[in-house]
Amino acid sequence: MTTTMKSLISSVAVASMLIFTGCGEDKKEEKTIAKKQADSTGQYVLKFSHVVSPNTPKGKAADFFEQRLEELSKGRIDVQVYPSSQLYKDNAVLKALKLDSVQMAAPSFSKFGKIVPQLALFDLPFLFKDMGHLHRVQDGEVGQKLKDMVTSKGYVALNFWDNHFKQLSSSKKPLIKPEDAVGQKFRIMSSKVLEAQFHAVGANPQMMPFSEVYSGLQQGVIDGQENTNSNIFTKKFHEVQKYLTVTNHGYLGYLVVMSQKFWDKLPADLQANVKQAMQDATDKEREYAEELNNKQFNEIKAYAKKTGNLEIINLSAEQKDAWRQAVSKIYPDFYDNGKIGEELIKGALATE
Repeated sequence: MTTTMKSLISSVAVASMLIFTGCGEDKKEEKTIAKKQADSTGQYVLKFSHVVSPNTPKGKAADFFEQRLEELSKGRIDVQVYPSSQLYKDNAVLKALKLDSVQMAAPSFSKFGKIVPQLALFDLPFLFKDMGHLHRVQDGEVGQKLKDMVTSKGYVALNFWDNHFKQLSSSKKPLIKPEDAVGQKFRIMSSKVLEAQFHAVGANPQMMPFSEVYSGLQQGVIDGQENTNSNIFTKKFHEVQKYLTVTNHGYLGYLVVMSQKFWDKLPADLQANVKQAMQDATDKEREYAEELNNKQFNEIKAYAKKTGNLEIINLSAEQKDAWRQAVSKIYPDFYDNGKIGEELIKGALATE
């Protein structure tokens, strides 16, 4: 090969390399420009972390919220839902919200115990006449005061979501009168209110992690428990209990909260979109929770009928009132503002 030919080939190769390198640089520059353009349009990524599966009321409502907010914001907010503790468990998510590592979560009320103990209002037994009354309290002045307390701690409290009302169960004897609870050991989650509730009827409250309740009932470490129908059914508590009393005495729920840092970054129109999407998702979540509660209670009743191993007790109005009188005497113990507060308790009772 001649020297001239070698020089020609070498020149072509160098030119090709320059063209290829230039293309690579162009692509990098294009990506940078595209990112700046996306940023300039005001697009935001909102990570919504929760601990339950997608087919639960909370999980379904989170997915609904994602679709609704993206629709209302016309894609300016990209909602990414992470179910089943994929990002954080409830005991870690409040810290993550403060750091804006995640932008939204829906922890149970008990997770706010140290920062806003007043949310224990929802633990008070027989405070709410029915779900309608409960929702009027949450959507009214009392609910707003509670949300303001949470917001003052560096979060944006958006709305309350349901699990549902709790029922009582036992392996020892039917719980028909308050005195039937005397001496029985009931599992509770960490709550001064629930502790006082069971002491008021002569029972022995035992704090125990939720994950240990089934084995505790099965082995007789505890005699009974209180929970929603969905928790009782999914964890099969009804299979290791002899008696289930429909009391609707207490409530389990969640508070949807947002990172303050993220909220402050949003322009006013997107904040309005978030509020609207959250209201729509709250309406849906309440529907989902009611449907699941009824469906799984029917499953429990079917099990009782088929096996004969579980007796379901429906209290008369007089019997329910006897329970209410027995446990409502604990209310004044929580009138102190450092606990729940007299104004909140009486405000809930007075809500029409």
